[in-house]
Amino acid sequence: MGKPTGFMEYERQTAKAAAPKTRIRDFYEFHTPLSEEEQQAQGARCMACGVPFCQSGMELMGMTSGCPLHNLVPEWNDLIYTGNWEQAYNRLVKTDNFPEFTSRVCPALCETACTCGHYGDAVSVKENEYGIVEHAYANGFAKAKPPKIRTGKKVAVIGSGPAGLAAADQLNKRGHSVTVYERDDRVGGLLMYGIPNMKLEKHIVERKIKVMEEEGVEFITGADVGKEVKAAKLKKEYDRIILACGAKEPRDIKAPGRDAKNIYFAVDFLAATTKSLLDSNLKDNKYISAKGKRVVVIGGGDTGNDCVGTSIRHGAKSVVQLEMMPKAPDQRAEDNPWPQWPKICKTDYGQEEAIAVFGSDPRMYQTTVKEFLKDKNGKLCGLTAIKLECKKEEKTGRIVMEKVPGSEQKIEADLVLIAAGFLGTEKYAADAFGVSLDERANAKTEPGKYETDVKHVFTAGDMHRGQSLVVWAIREGREAARAVDESLMGYTNLGA
Repeated sequence: MGKPTGFMEYERQTAKAAAPKTRIRDFYEFHTPLSEEEQQAQGARCMACGVPFCQSGMELMGMTSGCPLHNLVPEWNDLIYTGNWEQAYNRLVKTDNFPEFTSRVCPALCETACTCGHYGDAVSVKENEYGIVEHAYANGFAKAKPPKIRTGKKVAVIGSGPAGLAAADQLNKRGHSVTVYERDDRVGGLLMYGIPNMKLEKHIVERKIKVMEEEGVEFITGADVGKEVKAAKLKKEYDRIILACGAKEPRDIKAPGRDAKNIYFAVDFLAATTKSLLDSNLKDNKYISAKGKRVVVIGGGDTGNDCVGTSIRHGAKSVVQLEMMPKAPDQRAEDNPWPQWPKICKTDYGQEEAIAVFGSDPRMYQTTVKEFLKDKNGKLCGLTAIKLECKKEEKTGRIVMEKVPGSEQKIEADLVLIAAGFLGTEKYAADAFGVSLDERANAKTEPGKYETDVKHVFTAGDMHRGQSLVVWAIREGREAARAVDESLMGYTNLGA
């Protein structure tokens, strides 16, 4: 373990965030990392528990507790404490292909399951992960390591998000020749165009892609498989195919006036901003601007928060965020004990910035849209919101949200961003390969399996399990790679 008394001697420390009114001036990451000395003290806080819930990745009451990748957290915390940074990196990448991503965007399921956090402050696991991987890049530990032997087998991966990249990385390490097809102009999928720059700067993605290229993975961009690139051609050229196309079919808001101009899906808003930022530092004006506009974001999750933070950086006049569900408690409820995921109210960076700029939390809980309002030219000018109340269905006992008559209120708006989640994969990619979808519009496989109902065609990530976290996508990619490797070789020695 780290230091036997470390959790009592050292206070939890994390990277300091820049003040909200300072960080909204640009789109850069805004945390100042800890020094190596400070990081080693944080490693010392790990107790090396007899039962390390941090790495369990188990399901408790329908929620994940601990890391789905089963990262060897106590091991590399101890190695940080003792100054064995290279060995810590080697243990970290044994289970996580992309700690440079997860250390930035993962919600740290490991920390919420940390035994230290039961009565005190959890070990800063995510912070330690960041310290390990950035130390590795700075000191040459993360350089390319191409496989010494090639198997002669060829695999095509469709989609370069975290699942596709993880599968490609694993299969390439095994010695198979891997080509990744990406329909966008840059590699990364969700990592590139779904997550804003201030959470994950894109040179971090490009840095890892460069390493993968040096290791032998081929990337083809601007290749929309199922449209410009024919599935039949890929089936002939490759021994196996992995579909990792994501769950990009957005959930719409069906309300009168939906055809008003200036209503957009969040994914389009965020992607356009990132592309313009990378292409021209927003000078080309090829993005959906919130500057000077009264913005309403529909959806209270991470994507909704990203829309709030991005709109503020554009220079929005005001931002309101509608959340259908009730406000979560500020502390764990009695029926939500540790080590379950804590169902508590979280004020994220975008909401913090809205509070600093506009003086109040942008969220309106238990509220949805009854009608979108438009002017005589068909342009959005506002919406009618209506309150919701929780009711339990008599037959099923399920909680449903019902509209409260007479609770309507008008909200002025020039721009509405719909961040209400996703309904499943875009059907055309699955259809191109003849792959069936299940009732949730995910690629159909047998339970716990990754091969689809089309021989030699596999699937992984959000396309397989539905919209989820980056860390789950990486696990899916790793497990799909194992399935493909076993299918090709008759056995597999790839780690799960």
